[in-house]
Amino acid sequence: MSLKITDACVNCDVCEPVCPNKAISLGEEYYVIDPALCTECVGHHDQPQCVEVCPVECIVPDPDHAETRDDLFHKYQSLVSIR
Repeated sequence: MSLKITDACVNCDVCEPVCPNKAISLGEEYYVIDPALCTECVGHHDQPQCVEVCPVECIVPDPDHAETRDDLFHKYQSLVSIR
């Protein structure tokens, strides 16, 4: 599934630059993840990089965007072919 950033985000700016799909951006109050671009780093890394660097552990699975690992890999392939 796609990831989401909770309101516990402290806007520390460390997650945005590590996202290989540029799925993270600054929202109105805190950072947000675009589920259309989030692949949980499948195709790029073994672990979601935003989760790895988040100092407050506010990045969690988004139950509103449930996807299997295969779904995430297909999304990754689609995103790579667009670039």
